Amino acid sequence: MVDAELRTWIYALICLLIFLKAEGYFVDITYVESALAKGAVCLDGSPPAYHLSPGFGSGVNNWLVHIEGGGWCNNVTTCLARKNSRLGSSRHMAKQIAFSGILNNRQTFNPDFYNWNKVKVRYCDGSSFTGDVERVNPATNLHYRGARVWLAVMEDLLAKGMSKAKNALLSGCSAGGLTSILHCDNFRAILPLGTRAKCLSDAGYFIDMKDVTGAEHIKAFFNDVVTTHIRNILVPGVADPHGTWHYCKLDIQQCSSPQLQIMQGFRTEFLNALAGFGRSSSTGMFINSCYAHCQSEMQETWLSSDSPVLEKMPIAKAVGDWFYDRIAFQKIDCPYPCDSTCHNRIFGDNSEA
Repeated sequence: MVDAELRTWIYALICLLIFLKAEGYFVDITYVESALAKGAVCLDGSPPAYHLSPGFGSGVNNWLVHIEGGGWCNNVTTCLARKNSRLGSSRHMAKQIAFSGILNNRQTFNPDFYNWNKVKVRYCDGSSFTGDVERVNPATNLHYRGARVWLAVMEDLLAKGMSKAKNALLSGCSAGGLTSILHCDNFRAILPLGTRAKCLSDAGYFIDMKDVTGAEHIKAFFNDVVTTHIRNILVPGVADPHGTWHYCKLDIQQCSSPQLQIMQGFRTEFLNALAGFGRSSSTGMFINSCYAHCQSEMQETWLSSDSPVLEKMPIAKAVGDWFYDRIAFQKIDCPYPCDSTCHNRIFGDNSEA
């Protein structure tokens, strides 16, 4: 028994060392204690937090601020469910997290941003950093203060050198990707006038469309989010009471032909909504048909020997070219399953947006 446990421990240690050598590294948490006096707190009243990896070399005055994803809570019940988890309290957050993908500090794996100051802002307000309700109900002790958290974290980063930024990129995954859209103008406004500042939304563009039953679920859901302070846009639980879509949502290879046809319709709706933005040369697009979520955070999809590509261009290269205005990358993939470079994920039941 002891030998078996020892072998397991050694194997885990070897895997950790391989990860650190090849793909990423761990970064300590920073709590913004000064935010408490401003009422800028997580759902449970704890201070906001982030992880900062200092820049080096030519990147000391460049900043990449990446916002964590994690869905939303749209009423008291769902916010209470998050209150005692990492998505509602910094007390429940890991003290260290792994930085890889767009946060990697090795040039081989992240050529355009490896030596920047890299920040991952933890998500604990449930509203994509938009809430600002003064009153706290003593019965629930829920704090809806996402907008204040955003400002407090930005002020802390400005004091740590972001006020001298030459280049800055605000990015985010899913609910964090929506944050990068909603706060893009503010992010640019708080930086020096001459700073090159851009915003990247990874899987954070949520369109207003009906679910598989024809109900306007996402419109009602976000109305509740706004009133209170997604992966399930197309097939929310209420639209699938018999679990017909359960396995299809987790693994696209389990989808039937009719289900795939419906999902292709979602793709069409998405592209139609996207067309409203136009094709400005300053706008970049890397839209692939991979069954995945948040591809900038994982090394295997951001930049590796077999990462997804569009016209032979990996995501990391496309983002770097767009940020530095080397080329205007605006590519849209062919429909699933045509792209053989995809890393199609199999999701767990509790996967978060």
